[in-house]
Amino acid sequence: MKNTSLPLKAFKRSTSLERSKWYMGMLLTNLTETPDTNGAFSLFEATLAPGTEPPPHVHSGEDELFYVLEGEFDVYVGEEVFNGKTGECIFLPRFKPHAFIIRSPRLRLLILFAPAGVEQAFRSMSSPAQNLNPPMGALTYSAEDLEQTAQRFSASGVRMLAPDEIEHQVPLYPKSAPAIAASDEVSEGLSSQREES
Repeated sequence: MKNTSLPLKAFKRSTSLERSKWYMGMLLTNLTETPDTNGAFSLFEATLAPGTEPPPHVHSGEDELFYVLEGEFDVYVGEEVFNGKTGECIFLPRFKPHAFIIRSPRLRLLILFAPAGVEQAFRSMSSPAQNLNPPMGALTYSAEDLEQTAQRFSASGVRMLAPDEIEHQVPLYPKSAPAIAASDEVSEGLSSQREES
């Protein structure tokens, strides 16, 4: 924790336009931030569509937890693959390289970072949301200058992996993300891989 000396106040929040930002084709709502929890954790609600996934990366300063509110995605963590569906959570410990691929037309997640602080990296490239849907035709990680993104996140202790690192540190991550239509075939392949392990 960053600072436990300040008294915390109880509060109630929900997804709202005032707390929401558009970032790299995603809708992010800050449900808690660093000052709300004395730095213990931050919590986002995120709505994403295929193509808005971040590149493989590793956090050095915080653990991350995804709770799936709606949709399905595959999360690649080191040499493991987890398929996350509505009602399931996936924990990503710091120092474990990871990435994900969305397997449904829409994915809504709660994302918990502990401790808080990484939310600062999202702010510099976000804009106030105009509605509570992901923006249409927005700049995404695939179209963004990844060097600029890497610099922005490195200040928060998040490092984007180079292509040769991806191959060795997240070996099951596909070289190109298959289309949603192929998700059943990919899920079957992942199930086979898990059974063989």
